[in-house]
Amino acid sequence: MSRRKVDLPTKICATCGRPFVWRKKWERVWEEVRYCSERCRRGRRPEPAEG
Repeated sequence: MSRRKVDLPTKICATCGRPFVWRKKWERVWEEVRYCSERCRRGRRPEPAEG
């Protein structure tokens, strides 16, 4: 059964701030996905240090 694109979960990219939609290749790791693309992942902002 196919799902409509509007029914797929979305997230906001941590780098560019744009919304992006679930992809089949992220099926098992969706909880860890934070970036919409490789370009955004490579250009990510440094995480603030805890402590």
